[in-house]
Amino acid sequence: MGIQTLIADDEVLARQKLRRLLLQEPDIDVIGEGSNASEIIDLVKATKVQLLFLDIQMPGMDGLGLIKALCGSSGANAPSVVFTTAYDQYALQAFEVKAVDYLLKPYTPERLHLAVQRARNSVHDAQGVAGTGIDTISDSRQPYADRIIFKSRGRILFLPVSEIRWIGAEENYVRICTGSESHLLRETMTSTEKRLDPREFLRVHRSAIVNLRYVKEVRTEGKGDFVVQLLNGQKVTMSRGYHSRIGELLATA
Repeated sequence: MGIQTLIADDEVLARQKLRRLLLQEPDIDVIGEGSNASEIIDLVKATKVQLLFLDIQMPGMDGLGLIKALCGSSGANAPSVVFTTAYDQYALQAFEVKAVDYLLKPYTPERLHLAVQRARNSVHDAQGVAGTGIDTISDSRQPYADRIIFKSRGRILFLPVSEIRWIGAEENYVRICTGSESHLLRETMTSTEKRLDPREFLRVHRSAIVNLRYVKEVRTEGKGDFVVQLLNGQKVTMSRGYHSRIGELLATA
């Protein structure tokens, strides 16, 4: 049995195009479609849907509101969700409700295939954990982020956390530094730290987090100040208050 899939879009042509493209994915079974939130809620309750392609702008209730309704409905299990929309301004909100992907119309078959692959992985992960093939959106599919999604210079970036070298605080923002560029996000260090796996990322200062895979060494300099040196030679200050975390890492190594 393939992945049980629903399509939600108020435009008939959009539903037809998506259904046609999904025929190229042999393990995707489209079991129904709807043009508004009420129809989709009824379909979710009546079927064992695992994947939902969901438009943002629909009559009666938008896609984000629909997800919240599904999460709050005791009789419905919320499927994995791929948003399909012509509007990019809802991307961050979409990923806050654990969307698998965010497709901007018009999308190419190649881009859809990538979204399907992400959805496929999500559904399979849910099957491995719950044994049901269905996961609730209110539950985290994994405890920490594997990518960070944000707007930067007119783009929506999907940045794998594995590419982050270090993160620094700048007033009301955090600066995320990779090997080739950096990005400013309006977010706190505390909220950023909570999204990252502590086995891979270490808070070394109230204003700095480093990715351990890019750390070369920790040493003292000058008057006993601690410094984290990255593989590329860059230095990040480590405060005495956070130095004890190195000992904790050694104890669990």
